[in-house]
Amino acid sequence: MRLHGRTAIVTGAARSIGAAVAARYAAEGANVVIADIDVDEAERVAASIRALGGEAIAIGTDVSDKGQVERMVETTVRRFGTVDILVNNAGIDPRRDWLEMTGEEWDRVMGVNAKSQLFCAQAVFPHMRERGRGKIVNVSSVTFYTGQTGFVHYVASKGAIIGFTRALAREVGGHGITVNGIAPGAVLTETEGEDETDYDPIETEREMKGLQSIGRRQTAGDLEGAFVFLASEDSDFITGQTLNVNGGWILN
Repeated sequence: MRLHGRTAIVTGAARSIGAAVAARYAAEGANVVIADIDVDEAERVAASIRALGGEAIAIGTDVSDKGQVERMVETTVRRFGTVDILVNNAGIDPRRDWLEMTGEEWDRVMGVNAKSQLFCAQAVFPHMRERGRGKIVNVSSVTFYTGQTGFVHYVASKGAIIGFTRALAREVGGHGITVNGIAPGAVLTETEGEDETDYDPIETEREMKGLQSIGRRQTAGDLEGAFVFLASEDSDFITGQTLNVNGGWILN
């Protein structure tokens, strides 16, 4: 098991990518903290991990609130002793016409998607520094490279994450801490299209496949291996990078 004895915090882990990563980390031997604003769903994920013999707890957390983030990390350390891995996965992506977007709507997306990553990194850093090692993995998006209509605030936040990843890698590398990112593509979820009145699942499937080099929809499971790699000792000399895991949507 590649993460045996390590403790990982995964934000936004009540569903989709976060839930899949948390379950995989537990299967690799890590103690896992499911940090999510939806505490009921977070507890469901934690319970499913425990049912398979893993170690997991759920902590209700609004990651855009620095005080809640600090309390979440304190609870983690009391329970497991330290924090070895942080996955900044929490995010929101409300569709909004850019001409009608308010400052409050912009700030909310930036707060959850980007500012939260600063708060979480600040909170775990003292514990990683004390041990002389740590892994931080930030979730960005393919949309930073492609742009996307209706999501100006979301795309901007995902670009900010890539810049933050590079800058933070410079800040903490001397303490044995690596900081990397992952840019997923359009991950198929159970709730896809729920908020869109004109959603056509067949047309969406066709469109997504056409944008990728690999001819099927991406699932959360397709990302697990990359998250394990960036949290393990195998990536100890890689930092400041954003890994495109999007079926060849972006080729570089």
